Amino acid sequence: MTQQSSQPIPRETILKNAFAAAVAVADPQVIVPQYLAKIFPVGQEPKGRCLVVGAGKASASMASALEAYAQDHWPQVKIDGVVLTRYGHHSPTSRIQIVEAGHPVPDQAGMDGARAVLELTQTLEADDVLIALVSGGGSSLLTLPVEGISIDDMRKTTEALLRSGAPIEEMNVVRKHLSAILGGNLARCAIARGARVEALLISDVTGDAPADIASGPCAADYSTYLDALNIIESYRLQELVPASVMNHLKQGVSGQKPETLKDIDLLSARVSNHVIATAYKSLEAAANVVRDYGYEPIVLGDTITGEAQEVGAAQAQLAREHLVKTDKPIALISGGECTVTIPVGSKGRGGRCSEYLLSLFAASPDLLRISALAADTDGIDGSEKNAGAWFDSGIRESARAMNLEPKEYLAAHDCYGFFAQLGALVETGPTLTNVNDFRIILLDK
Repeated sequence: MTQQSSQPIPRETILKNAFAAAVAVADPQVIVPQYLAKIFPVGQEPKGRCLVVGAGKASASMASALEAYAQDHWPQVKIDGVVLTRYGHHSPTSRIQIVEAGHPVPDQAGMDGARAVLELTQTLEADDVLIALVSGGGSSLLTLPVEGISIDDMRKTTEALLRSGAPIEEMNVVRKHLSAILGGNLARCAIARGARVEALLISDVTGDAPADIASGPCAADYSTYLDALNIIESYRLQELVPASVMNHLKQGVSGQKPETLKDIDLLSARVSNHVIATAYKSLEAAANVVRDYGYEPIVLGDTITGEAQEVGAAQAQLAREHLVKTDKPIALISGGECTVTIPVGSKGRGGRCSEYLLSLFAASPDLLRISALAADTDGIDGSEKNAGAWFDSGIRESARAMNLEPKEYLAAHDCYGFFAQLGALVETGPTLTNVNDFRIILLDK
């Protein structure tokens, strides 16, 4: 039912309520118990040891949800483990150790925690169960380099890829082939011990393929060493990436190093990957919210990628095209992960969501009734502590009154500075989930 009110509802309220709904539908405290009940129905609970490991921005919350469920439903099952999450994303547990570490650039805490994950997995016995709790951010958090590559080498490689503007899927192809855990290597270790593997995945990637979510620690990998080497070369990073990394990739191409896990390795293995939350489900939840406010939701999909500034400009044009098609107020809702290429010597403040939004703002001065919000569902957008930003006609008027020129801030990649001055940041703190970026444009007639 459309909400009725004698006073118009502020567009800020509608935008933020839609974002809140998108985040809530991916809450691990709700979805983890639901899936555990499906995976382990009554009478089929884990019988041996239940080892819980994982990594990601949502993984600590997933671990606390699992512990609470096990206490109520599996009181006799022995549970232990270790889960890695980003600094500030801790969630209380008693039996599963939570390790906070660096993201997106890996640090020593992350490497030590990843080593603990692998060492614990190597203690599994036949008929034990490994439950892997995996979410976005797990690729850098599970950065345990193969022998011969140091954490500093991994850090330099990650920084070079981040600055190159390479999409996350390509970054992860490289990281898989430098890791002792990613690319299915965690599952490979458990399989060798005769254990059963159940991976619960919260997806922050387009397509929701298990191999792509946190670089697929328990999934068969479709990429090769040659793919990884080609990515390094395509962005001309050979001189920026440490020699140890280049040598390892070249040895892999020549067959001197074992490949990542492949489908053939899983033919007789007890390994299942369950995608329990996706960006598209979150977009649908937001669509239901705006529909109640009288908007016709148009979900553009959860696979929109590209340079944030280019996507923002393209969606401004898309908004114009939709305005001439209908007399109804409409909401354009989308997800997917954009990229921001930072030139050498430019520091920038903000992240891909805020940069997309500033580009949309700059490209739509003629759209007088446009309102929009873009935010990362994990609560942190790039270099600062905001989830993203928003604007409406009032924010645009304030920008004009303050003589803020959006194109100047775009050129400096200082989207945070622009929206901070206008009081238009979206600040949630860590949400303890992560289903990629969220974007919504409201178009009123």
